Amino acid sequence: MMHDVLLVGARGYGASHLRTLERLSDRARLIAVADPSGPPEEGYGSDVPAYPSLSTALSAGMRPDVVIIATPTGTHHALALAALQAGADVYLEKPPVATMAQFLELLDAQQDAGRSVQIGFQSFGSHALDEIAALGTPTSVATWATWSRDAAYWTRSAWAGRRMLDGTPIVDGVITNPLAHAVATALRVAGARRREDVQRVELELYRANDIEADDTSSVRVTLRDGLLVTAALTLASPEQTAPMIEVRTADAEVLFGYTSDDLRYPDGRVAHTGRTDLVEQLLDHRESGVALSSPLVEAGAFMAVLEAVRTAPDPIPVPASAITVITDRPSPLATIDGIEDVVERAARSGALFSEVGAAFAR
Repeated sequence: MMHDVLLVGARGYGASHLRTLERLSDRARLIAVADPSGPPEEGYGSDVPAYPSLSTALSAGMRPDVVIIATPTGTHHALALAALQAGADVYLEKPPVATMAQFLELLDAQQDAGRSVQIGFQSFGSHALDEIAALGTPTSVATWATWSRDAAYWTRSAWAGRRMLDGTPIVDGVITNPLAHAVATALRVAGARRREDVQRVELELYRANDIEADDTSSVRVTLRDGLLVTAALTLASPEQTAPMIEVRTADAEVLFGYTSDDLRYPDGRVAHTGRTDLVEQLLDHRESGVALSSPLVEAGAFMAVLEAVRTAPDPIPVPASAITVITDRPSPLATIDGIEDVVERAARSGALFSEVGAAFAR
């Protein structure tokens, strides 16, 4: 079965989808790209019709079976609606949309269209999730991450680091975009899939950079069954390390490196697992009804956290006395003193920054 695919957003992360589609070219035919910058200058996708937008592509008569959307979050809602109305299945990059209202509207549109929507939480395809589930019911789940994002990252586009842009919700903070996988995957491990699974969200949002959104935050989510999921995340670390998810059950404990699909056990064992590609899985779903690992409806728990972030007060600036700016690099990097220890300690103890005495936290 050949699937006609239209890619919206051929640059940035969209380039990875071009590589995937090239690998799957015996099953998927790229019929067009929609990008205001035009098609790739060379390589796969450079010779297909290019349109400045999805609407112009559809108006020109393009009838894709699948639309892949790899564009800024603020555009996801309108693009996904248009793709569903055109009768296509949709692969939508994370985060799905920028508000809970948009999420609910998109769910309704999907049901009305009778189509499928797969969300690009690639870690949901990790085979490690089955191994974690076999350990038993979690008693606690925690995630922490120290990433480094310099000044150039925050000035790369008009929407970077914004909560709103020209009246449109963006919500481009550490919890909701760069490290959204950490939060979403921790929730998935804990059994939280739909928005109804989330009972309470506690937040502490901070920023070391001169941006609107948060770059260093802690969040504690209480699920409907009382289980706590804690995350402590920063983009203001002097050193970047792989994000970790700690899962504890009554009889076991494991660290999950979701970027590498590795499981690390207390006895020193490391299990290397693979993952299912979610674009490929969407094709399998179309052909034979294979269940989706990341369907739109199961992004609901993550959207409950995103909505809490969106409606929270503006992030608190980290005091200048707690910030060291590293300048021996192409672009300055604002770092928070001692942040590596703080994020791990907060997450693993189920605490917010202020509860572990972080120097910058009120």
